[in-house]
Amino acid sequence: MPLSPTTAMLLTLALLAAVLLALLAAVGAGLLTRIDGASTPTALLRAGVAFGSTLTLITAVLAVGISVLR
Repeated sequence: MPLSPTTAMLLTLALLAAVLLALLAAVGAGLLTRIDGASTPTALLRAGVAFGSTLTLITAVLAVGISVLR
């Protein structure tokens, strides 16, 4: 079954929203870690972990949602 342009656009928008939400979580985690008194490399490490885990979780939820809708 070929992918329609509408479905492709909705999938692209969902992935873009996932990346933006993960970026927001990373910035928040990095700022909170830095305010807590940690060094800059530690804050960047925590932000990276928050970004990766949030993006993984949202992508998994999107994958389950797409498989249920098909």
